[in-house]
Amino acid sequence: MSDVTRLLGVMDRHDSEAAEALMPLVYEELRKLAAQKLAHEAPGQTLQPTALVHEAWLRLVRAEDRGFENRAHFFGAAAEAMRRILVENARRKQRLKHGGGQRRLDLSQVDVAVASDGETVLAVSEAVAKLASHDSLGAELIRLRFFAGLSNAEAGELLGLPERTAKRAWAYARAWLYAELKKTL
Repeated sequence: MSDVTRLLGVMDRHDSEAAEALMPLVYEELRKLAAQKLAHEAPGQTLQPTALVHEAWLRLVRAEDRGFENRAHFFGAAAEAMRRILVENARRKQRLKHGGGQRRLDLSQVDVAVASDGETVLAVSEAVAKLASHDSLGAELIRLRFFAGLSNAEAGELLGLPERTAKRAWAYARAWLYAELKKTL
């Protein structure tokens, strides 16, 4: 009988010394198992193999029913514990308070607004105010596109517009803005 199998039998009797003696014997195999599990996860996974091993180990040791028949049964239970940890981690990341279905965006690579000189910004602002008197939707699209740096799809979604409506409104607003700025600049 191997040391691992013997220690698993002793560990079944809730012997904490057996658990401490078992850890160094199975650690590398658990780490390899964790690395294999994490290799199938999506890129950007924040959980490291070491952390996964430690969490799985704690679950295995703290379990009420620690009756591992043999080495294969132990590693099967460890694999199941790791799977559950990964599922819980994925669910936690999907919760609304953690951003829900939102995707992560690197703000250093986003142009928040179009870079323009002060004269252009003032001219656009005045033109948008003028446009708002007869086309509030077009004016709002210009504000979102020019000052907030949103794409047409993002601006349309924010305003609750179907994509085609947003494209038509933007085409008109852009043409009107061009004609207006041509007069002043």
